[in-house]
Amino acid sequence: MSEHSLVHEIIECDPEFADTQKFCDHYGYSLQESGNVLLVASKKGAAKFAACVVLATCRLDVNKTVRKKLGVSRISFASPEQTKQQTGMELGGVTPFGLPDHIPVWIDAAVMACERIILGGGNRSSKIIMAPAELTKIPHAEVVQDLAFPIPTE
Repeated sequence: MSEHSLVHEIIECDPEFADTQKFCDHYGYSLQESGNVLLVASKKGAAKFAACVVLATCRLDVNKTVRKKLGVSRISFASPEQTKQQTGMELGGVTPFGLPDHIPVWIDAAVMACERIILGGGNRSSKIIMAPAELTKIPHAEVVQDLAFPIPTE
């Protein structure tokens, strides 16, 4: 991350609590300031991937916005195996930093409205806290309108 000159803080966490909901519950952080980095994959033709950064309170619009943006007819979330193979990271710790050049990083516009965002640290034992603007320092990163939509609350 030093290659991007990021202003950030690293938080160590127990790998048992790496998943977003568990992390927030255990360490007292808010889901409204937590994000997930979700890898999506094409299901037909040449393999295409994208890393999508969304708030934990939102659901990625895989079948419309993401599918169209990736330019594929069928898409799904990458499997844990595909995620590990493409990023070198495990679910619960995926970060948008240091990804291979063939994986674009798309940031939901709602993320940019947060004062700070908490994301995976590249492993299941750390998280990164930073201002969302720091994400735009990632090469091939793009802020995308309507990449995700809020999950309805009961």
